[in-house]
Order: sequence, then structure tokens, then C-alpha cells
Amino acid sequence: MKLKTKRAIVISAIAIVAFVLGRLAVRAFLNMLLGGTLFGGNIL
Repeated sequence: MKLKTKRAIVISAIAIVAFVLGRLAVRAFLNMLLGGTLFGGNIL
């Protein structure tokens, strides 16, 4: 496997993980702002 394809695969994997974590962070922030539960259920 060439270096460019390895680099493209690694960069795309990091981008996907960053996208998912960024969405989760925004959702957690908005939930704290609105006072809701993060995952849609009653934990206690």
C-alpha cells in the first residue's frame, strides 16, 4: 500500500471520529443549556 493511500485512510478515519465527537459535544452542551437528559431516557 502506498504512503498516500495510507495517509488518506488515516486522515479520513480521524475526520469521521472528529465529526462524531464534535456533534456529541454540541448535543451535550445544548442539553446542559436546556436541562434535558443526554441520551433521551431517565437515568435515575
